[in-house]
Amino acid sequence: MEPNNDIEPVEVFAGTTWEAGLVKSLLEDAEIEAFMLDENTGTLAPWYTAGGGAGSVRVVVANIDFIPAKTIVDEFEGNIRKTGGD
Repeated sequence: MEPNNDIEPVEVFAGTTWEAGLVKSLLEDAEIEAFMLDENTGTLAPWYTAGGGAGSVRVVVANIDFIPAKTIVDEFEGNIRKTGGD
């Protein structure tokens, strides 16, 4: 059986446009390429972008970057909880 070497997009975060932008910036600072999905909905109709809920803005990375990306996202979410931003 051949190993699967395909690179696939994987979601690592879902939230508001502002939060997703911060996460994307943190990932890019760590040299992890990231993309935002549903950004237009979050910008044009922000009331639909409940953090992680329906209509949220999602941040995706390549599956090969998932573990380091998830570490960064987990740290971001922990810092948000500590400061009461959630």
